[in-house]
Amino acid sequence: MDKVGLGAVNWIVLIVYLIAMLGVGLYFTKKAGKNTDAFFKASGKIPAWAAGFSIYATTLSAITFMSTPEQAFLTDWSYAAGNLAIFAIIPVLIYFYIPFFRKLNVTTAYEYLEERFGPSLRVIGSLLFVLFHIGRVAIVIYLPTLAITSVSEINPVLIAAAVGALCIIYTFLGGMEGVIWSDVIQGILLLGGAILVVVLGIYAVDGGFSTVINDAINEDKLITASNFQFGTAAAAIPIIFLGSIFNNLHQYTASQDVVQRYQTTGSIKETNKSLWTNGVLALITIPIFYGMGTVLYSYYNNVEALPAGFNTSAIVPYFIVTSLPVGIAGLLIAAIFAACQSTISSSLNSISACITVDFKQRFFSKEKSNDVALARWVIIIAGILGLAAALYLVSTNRAETWNLFLAITGLFGVPIAGIFALGIFTKRANAPGVLIGLFLSAIASYFIQQTDLTPFAVSMVSFFTSFGFGYIASFFFPNSGKNITGLTIFTKNEEYVREEVKA
Repeated sequence: MDKVGLGAVNWIVLIVYLIAMLGVGLYFTKKAGKNTDAFFKASGKIPAWAAGFSIYATTLSAITFMSTPEQAFLTDWSYAAGNLAIFAIIPVLIYFYIPFFRKLNVTTAYEYLEERFGPSLRVIGSLLFVLFHIGRVAIVIYLPTLAITSVSEINPVLIAAAVGALCIIYTFLGGMEGVIWSDVIQGILLLGGAILVVVLGIYAVDGGFSTVINDAINEDKLITASNFQFGTAAAAIPIIFLGSIFNNLHQYTASQDVVQRYQTTGSIKETNKSLWTNGVLALITIPIFYGMGTVLYSYYNNVEALPAGFNTSAIVPYFIVTSLPVGIAGLLIAAIFAACQSTISSSLNSISACITVDFKQRFFSKEKSNDVALARWVIIIAGILGLAAALYLVSTNRAETWNLFLAITGLFGVPIAGIFALGIFTKRANAPGVLIGLFLSAIASYFIQQTDLTPFAVSMVSFFTSFGFGYIASFFFPNSGKNITGLTIFTKNEEYVREEVKA
């Protein structure tokens, strides 16, 4: 397959975008440097709509920007049930989870685990997050780089270095406030870019929208009755929906990059609004990103054909660089960069929060005067590690090692969400029990992954085994006598008094 150059105009558009992102970081440098509260929580001054946009942009990576349309291109819209699952958990988050995170005024999600179970669970949860997200940074840089360079002549090292280095710089400078407002810009850009692909794709097809719809209906590219049946070739929507609930529970209750945003607004009411904003954006995503795949299916069946042996994971950047006008292509490549950077910058700031708060402040000096400097050094180190891993993958074209790493680390993702649920919904769960439950759930999840079950079914099993094993194992150990008043749903409205305060 012949590759194409990006062209001078497209390069100018892309460079202007990258400079603008750097400008956002510079603008918030002074405010972010005041203290760790400003650096990690933006001093609680972020509007609800912006926090919601940031949650949305954080959870939507460049991989999603390209793989969601690919899914619709190859099959249908059944995976959109995962977006609807977000709406199912928002009331659960608002009623059962947010009150505890806000009550404790946590900087990291794992502070709740210490208050409920003890420091061991806090360390494990935080460490797993850090390891997973360093690997995630590498993958989020590498895979879009691979996709873009597979269809263009852009140097892959240049792309990876530009994305990674710029993220490190503006996250280093602007802290959480810079990250969130960058997310807002990037979220608008990636949504606008996706809409532009849909509109221009429809315009290029003879017959326009009616042709696209007819192709989709005739080729079962939307939703059919078979999507609601088990054991058919089509993806079963009930399994996708239920599995996505537990995947989302992990992301929205046990993953620091999202939980950290709950503290960036001025009140619990504003936090709840941010979640609904994110939910609306997730709903809007369905017709935009799945529609993109459906439009591209019609385009490559009516206007031109894909090259023989084409890797459909690169179908979005291929359409952008080969079929769209100069300037617009640069803007849409910038949208892919935006989806990539919003995820990376969030990961870097959250990694820094975990290292600074869960390790340095918890186990060493609690003096915070120099912790912004430490936080910025952690961002540099974590960013360099992720970028170095991404550059290694670019140079060797070997993703298998890192995919294995992410798969093994990811085994503890949904089970950690089960641990949070154990803390909130039960009084009997204790530290030794939940540790055993976490270990057994990871083993069970590993073996379940070797079966033919879908990843969504694996997520359900992972959550329930973590919750079930942890609860049962807790009965084999005596209660520690730890004060948990105000930490479970049974005393949700009561105040929690920290041990050190009572002393």
